[in-house]
Amino acid sequence: MPVFVEVVSAPTAQDHSDLAKIYADAPAWLLVPYADAAALIQAGLDNGTLVAGRFNDRLLGAALLERGAAHWQLSHLCVRKATRQRGVARRLLDEAQRLATEAGKPLHLAAPTGHLESQALAARTHLPLGPL
Repeated sequence: MPVFVEVVSAPTAQDHSDLAKIYADAPAWLLVPYADAAALIQAGLDNGTLVAGRFNDRLLGAALLERGAAHWQLSHLCVRKATRQRGVARRLLDEAQRLATEAGKPLHLAAPTGHLESQALAARTHLPLGPL
């Protein structure tokens, strides 16, 4: 499945709908420190940090990619429930890693302290894990 990763800067109405669906079934811990999914999406758009995976003109997964001076940080990674386990998250991670490496920065994952799923993802991807 060829998933194309892009920075979402000028979302269409369909993109907004897709982003809402991506984060609709996200666990509450994933939205922290934002009040809700809409606030997370809007912050990502406002800051230029929202990246998404697109397949057949639809957004299937998204994350926030912050480009820091010392390192880049990927957080709030979520894939739409109907398309999980198809490599979308892996594609987002790989592209974030490629972009960070190209910029000469290490990539870190960010998640709430002590979260087991995030620790497992960091271990599988060999990326450092830090707090949100």
